[in-house]
Amino acid sequence: MENPEAKTLGVGMVGYAFMGAAHSQGWRTVGRVFDLPARPAMTAVCGRDADAVRAAADRHGWAAAETDWRALIARDDVQVVDVCTPGDSHAEIAIAALEAGKHVLCEKPLANSVAEAEAMVEAARRARERGQVAMVGFNYRRAPAIAYARRMVADGRIGVLRHVRVTYLQDWIVDPEFPLVWRLRREYAGSGALGDLGSHIVDLAQHLAGERLIGVSALTETFIRERPLPAGAVAGLGGAGAGGAARGPVTVDDAALFTGRFGSGAVASFEASRFAAGRKNSLRIELNGDRGSLAFDLERLNELSFHDHTEPAVDSGFRRILVTEPEHPYLEGWWPPGHALGYEHTFVHQARDMVFAIADGTGPEPSFEDGLQVQRVLAAVEESAEKNCVYTPVPV
Repeated sequence: MENPEAKTLGVGMVGYAFMGAAHSQGWRTVGRVFDLPARPAMTAVCGRDADAVRAAADRHGWAAAETDWRALIARDDVQVVDVCTPGDSHAEIAIAALEAGKHVLCEKPLANSVAEAEAMVEAARRARERGQVAMVGFNYRRAPAIAYARRMVADGRIGVLRHVRVTYLQDWIVDPEFPLVWRLRREYAGSGALGDLGSHIVDLAQHLAGERLIGVSALTETFIRERPLPAGAVAGLGGAGAGGAARGPVTVDDAALFTGRFGSGAVASFEASRFAAGRKNSLRIELNGDRGSLAFDLERLNELSFHDHTEPAVDSGFRRILVTEPEHPYLEGWWPPGHALGYEHTFVHQARDMVFAIADGTGPEPSFEDGLQVQRVLAAVEESAEKNCVYTPVPV
């Protein structure tokens, strides 16, 4: 609930498409659900097309529209810059915003390369000394079931971790005539399924395990190596776009599979693909320990499956935990028990955590350092794949 005495925190967002709409939902809703130490104000949204960005501002509730992100950063009524652009511009915009004295929320993956991510971390370090905060937007951490799973692992409910297995599967580019959108071009996206989906599952695996990957062995594949150039707008991930007669090369991976090892000796397997026909946005993760197991399925967003291996075998097995109680993470502001939340609520929780981090002066999680470490894992995956699955250490 909005506190009329709280300080206003002006938010400026760069980018207004799929992620921009999701982030807008978060900023628009958060003050109506949670008691916050500051009141987020949707000050301005930025995009290159004046008509389109003005329409997006009206649709999503932004007070003003800008066509130059530098002008947005320069505004005195913007204290937080939310970066929702393709990865090729993350570093330039985020670093400029931090150097201008703004707090920064940046969509994942943090950057398109380790070098860019390192520069962003250094800018965030300098900004932190001035009291600014910087966070990367791995929104799935904010699902209440994921946040509760992290608590269960930290409390020792599954014991010593042995295995993690994660899959993230989509099918939106199975059609070979789907056009060559920016996500299929390395110069804009950095990588394909690996960066888009793989970054999420690497972050989730490390977050839930409470430790980092130290090495990987990987393979990647591009199944359709040439696609029609877009002849018009493409509607989201699942919409059919118009392709012209001209064609261009696909320069990113369509699928990535890799195994990994944690510092403790636990092992992990990962699969990220945009070619899993019938899978729209299927993310599943399971952790196995010596005392039990935990599993989460994004298509059952409000549930966990938990097996307590200390119980007698005669009546033990996986049981369903419905994560909708007010004692569960983030649920104090929402509905009565049993009333489910959805994908969009993860962005509300992300906005909540950002506001509290700014007010408290604490480093938010996931930090830019966390984003850099994920970037290093992704780079090790690509290096391993180039070397025919050779085990490749992840730099510290």
